[in-house]
Amino acid sequence: MRVALTIAGSDSSGGAGIQAYLKTFQAHGVFGMSAVTAVTVQNTQKVFDIQEMEPRIVHDQITCLFDDAEIHAVKIGMVSSTELIQAIAKALKAVQPPAVILDPVMISKSGYRLLNQDAQFTLVHHLFPLSDVVTPNIYEAEALIDQKITTVDEMKIAAQKILKFGAKNVVVKGGHMGEDQATDILYDGKEFKALESHRIETKNTHGTGCTFASAIAANIALGKVFFEAVTLAKAYITGAIEHSLAIGKGHGPTHHFYNLYAKAGMR
Repeated sequence: MRVALTIAGSDSSGGAGIQAYLKTFQAHGVFGMSAVTAVTVQNTQKVFDIQEMEPRIVHDQITCLFDDAEIHAVKIGMVSSTELIQAIAKALKAVQPPAVILDPVMISKSGYRLLNQDAQFTLVHHLFPLSDVVTPNIYEAEALIDQKITTVDEMKIAAQKILKFGAKNVVVKGGHMGEDQATDILYDGKEFKALESHRIETKNTHGTGCTFASAIAANIALGKVFFEAVTLAKAYITGAIEHSLAIGKGHGPTHHFYNLYAKAGMR
């Protein structure tokens, strides 16, 4: 069986973070392992508190897994401090990892900054050069290039600039632009590809970015190349949003196993 490792924080509500990554891996037939960077106190309405792990513990979680098992893809989610970012980079350099998919969780859906400027610089300097794919949303892409993005052409310019930070491939996620179509721009340094899907009217979108990026990682672990992996992941996240779950009083999660439930005759 193919194996993917997620390096990220826990989401106690189960819709995002490590819980979303592991569900997505399993939905694709990929076995998931995890290195926990933080534990959050959150529900579908808000994040109340966060406790980071010690950088040494995060580093050792990663290296001990590579000592034991063959891992076919690594997915990095939210890492909120300079020390954690440095520990992850040190561990990955020590183990010579397979493809690394980095979701640079810097800016929330509402535009709230989750990563301070120093940590952003460390993320770009240490982890972008180790990454095969980075997947910033519109707000994150704007922060990375220090420029407003309002059109698909500007998304392409952003992808070109972000690629210069060292990653091999870039996906600029356009779901937050508010248009009728949710357009993502893929760029491999030579070719652009636009992926479009219809916008789904639902408040239950917690963890969409986490799920999309981890679906890319799962498909890469299965041997798919960049453009194919992202195209398949786009179809998966669209279906997961279409079948999203009204759980909790706030923003419910996407349905990670919607296709398996459909096959079993369940909702």
